[in-house]
Amino acid sequence: MAEVVVEIHVPLTPVAGLGRGAYPYPWIDRIEDFLAELEEDGTVEVPDDGEEFGDVYVFLLAGAGEADLLAAASRAVSLDDVPDGAFAMVTDDEAAEWGLGRRVDLPLS
Repeated sequence: MAEVVVEIHVPLTPVAGLGRGAYPYPWIDRIEDFLAELEEDGTVEVPDDGEEFGDVYVFLLAGAGEADLLAAASRAVSLDDVPDGAFAMVTDDEAAEWGLGRRVDLPLS
């Protein structure tokens, strides 16, 4: 039976005002650290590392119900410096590729 997966799609927008030579996407590490904490406490599973996918960076969440996964995704994109325009795709672990499923704008209101 397929398991619910939430993909977090964040626009690959560099953070403005960083010093010369600074990594332009510090929010990627911030989100990964946040999701690792959620995984450690058993809230969600992070089945794979995030990666670039076109003009977005995608993080994956699983191991909980849809509402809990979307709540975690919403909290993740509310962290400092995460660019606007993030969205989630609600899909399952049998999807042929990323970006298939139902789109949900983030953060949730």
